Amino acid sequence: MAQTNVETNASAGRVLTITRIFSAPPALVFDAFSDPKRMLQWLGPRDYPASYVESDMRVGGTWRACLDSQASGEKLWHGGVYREIVPGKRLAFTFAWDQADGRPGLETLVKINFEDQNGKTLMTFQQSEFDTPEDCDGHREGWNSAFDRLEELLAQD
Repeated sequence: MAQTNVETNASAGRVLTITRIFSAPPALVFDAFSDPKRMLQWLGPRDYPASYVESDMRVGGTWRACLDSQASGEKLWHGGVYREIVPGKRLAFTFAWDQADGRPGLETLVKINFEDQNGKTLMTFQQSEFDTPEDCDGHREGWNSAFDRLEELLAQD
C-alpha cells in the first residue's frame, strides 16, 4: 500500500525551496548575486525589474533594492543584512519588504548554495519562513521569473 507524505509541521507551505542548474560556473553565478551592477540586470520578476540595488557585501553589511512595476509604476523597496558569505559557495541574508511607513515588514532568511556540476552550477535557494503559504507562493513566482532572467544574462557571458 502506497503512503502519501503530508506536511504536518507548523511551517508547512511557508518555506520556499527552488533548485536550478545554470550553464555557468559557481563563481560567475555567485558574482551575479554579489555585484549590484549585475543584479540590476536580472533581479526582480519580468514585470517588476529592479531599478536600484546597493550592497555592502560583508557579514553584517546591508543590501537594499527597489523593484518597479512595468504596468503601474509602483515601487517595491526591500532590503536586509548579510549573514554568511562564502564566495562561489554560499550566501545568506535577511529579506524584508518595506511597509507603507518605511519600516521593514516580516523578515525572512534567504540561504543560497552554489555547487559545481561539471562547470555548471546547481543552485539551491531557500527562503523562510513566510506568514502564509500564499506569500510563499507569490515569492516562488517572483523568484522563478527573476531566475529565468538570470539564466538569460548568464547565457550572454
